[in-house]
Amino acid sequence: MTSADDAAAREALLDELRPTSFGIAYRMLGSVSEAEDVVQESLLKVHQSLEAGEEITSPRAFVATVTTRLAINELRSARVRRERYVGEWLPEPLVTGGRDDPAAVAETADALSLAMLVLLETLSPEQRAALLLHDVFGYGYPEVADIVGTSEVNVRQLTSRARRHVRDGRPRFHTTRRQHDDLARRFFAAAGSGDLAGLEALLAHDVELTGDGGGKVPALARSQRGRSRVAHTLTNWLHALARFPQVSMRPVEVNGEPGAIYVDDQQRVLGVWSLEFSGGQIVGIRSIVNPDKLAHLGPVGDVAAIIRSAR
Repeated sequence: MTSADDAAAREALLDELRPTSFGIAYRMLGSVSEAEDVVQESLLKVHQSLEAGEEITSPRAFVATVTTRLAINELRSARVRRERYVGEWLPEPLVTGGRDDPAAVAETADALSLAMLVLLETLSPEQRAALLLHDVFGYGYPEVADIVGTSEVNVRQLTSRARRHVRDGRPRFHTTRRQHDDLARRFFAAAGSGDLAGLEALLAHDVELTGDGGGKVPALARSQRGRSRVAHTLTNWLHALARFPQVSMRPVEVNGEPGAIYVDDQQRVLGVWSLEFSGGQIVGIRSIVNPDKLAHLGPVGDVAAIIRSAR
């Protein structure tokens, strides 16, 4: 095999490993930009090891180990930044559903949802890594112990505690994907027409509305709870949006769940909404308008300029 063939084979391997690395890094960090940095560094380490002639028995296990350890370190520093974050912090959203979706690797039903990522944020970095590697990516406890750098007994304890914490924070009642899609369609129809009663009928009594503007775009200062309060807030928001004909909404899949993306008349992204379901009702609505968290979705619009144009 020529050196050119070797280089091509290495590049092909790196392309093959990239989705696995991103899948782990994004779920660990809840940030596309931070995950991409970790992926870049992880693949560089794989490349350097291959060029040095090291024998890598399992490239997937190798990149999982490097990615996880880098993500644990990044998560520790990221938490300091998030403590200083203005307003509510939400993960960076992914528009999912495409055939080449890099985040869909080896995922369980809701391991990618914003609701799950918010719950994972409450775990320690080691708990988060153990739970994801074992329950989502299917590694055995001995493999997880090697990756995280601890004992198998400790990994079992970390995973058990994390699993219990996540289970306690998840909705109790399952809703099918067909129900999800139907509820989302009815939700956006009622919200768009200002049908307050219709909107309230779709919301759970303890529904939670969370907005993330990062101090850069107007958003809720803190989460709101309760069917009536959330429904009134949503109808007020959408009534205000009606003043801006250049703003439109289109349904999309956000982190594996029904949601919507708001764009201006030049198709620049203004915000993303994601819905969470349980027992045939909507239990969570998350609105992300911080422009820094939308840049990976395409060009970002200027919300402040749109608001000024209506004055």
